Formats: sequence, structure tokens, C-alpha cells
Amino acid sequence: MSAPGPGQVLFAFVRHWSRRSPDGGAGTAERGRLVLVTEAVHSLAERGATATVNAVAHEIGIDQSGASRLIKCAAEEGYLVMAPSRADGRRREASLTAAGRSLLTQAHRWQEQVFAQLTADWSAERRRYFQRAMTELIDRSHTLETPHGHGA
Repeated sequence: MSAPGPGQVLFAFVRHWSRRSPDGGAGTAERGRLVLVTEAVHSLAERGATATVNAVAHEIGIDQSGASRLIKCAAEEGYLVMAPSRADGRRREASLTAAGRSLLTQAHRWQEQVFAQLTADWSAERRRYFQRAMTELIDRSHTLETPHGHGA
């Protein structure tokens, strides 16, 4: 059997870390979902996109009903708020609350700590190179559309 290719390694890494959270104990999956949906709303806003349920569903890669449930749960926990869209009052959009921004600050701090631990023996140059390469992959991923039914 041959070694997995770089794409397989990337997706294995993503799957592994998507199931982790800072507390590491009970509720890890639930907290991970809350961070996931809050991060999706934040990411959409950072790119100037409206965080509708459909946009969040696309951002996360799940169906509309799943995204709706995640948004509802995050809103019930106080991390998101749903309001009529500023651009089209018939649609609703999600936005972060102060608690949602705090959740992301904590999650981002944990992510940076994990990265520092994983790369403790790397040079600063290697860390910067890795960051640039991953940023390029992320930027490129926003320009590609994966047809429904294909992908990981």
C-alpha cells in the first residue's frame, strides 16, 4: 500500500482537529459545533458576505437544515443573533454577539497554542512559510466550487 497523498494527509489533519476543543472533555463535540458555526459567520463577515442560513450551510459544507439547527443552537447559547438582512429585509442574517466574539477569541488562542506545540522544533521561517502556504490554499478554496455530490 502506498503512502497517502498530500490531499489525504490534509483532510486527515482537518478531521482530527475538527473533533478537538480547548476543554477536551465532555461537551467537546457540542462546543466544536458552536465554534464551527460561529467561525463560519465570522469568516463570511470578514469577506463582506451576508451570513444567511444558506451562506453558512455552504461555508460549513452541510445542508440548509443542519446549518439552521447549528445557528439556532448558537443563538440560544448567546453566541449569534439572527436579524433581518440590511440588504433584503425578507431574509435573515446571523451576526456575532459579544459572547460569540469571546468564544472565537478563546478558540483562536487555543488554536495558536496547539500550532506552537505542534511546530515547537520548527524555525520561525518554516512557520511563516507554512502559514503563507495554508493561506494560499484557503484563499484558493474560496474561488473553487465543488459540485454537489463530490469531494470529501
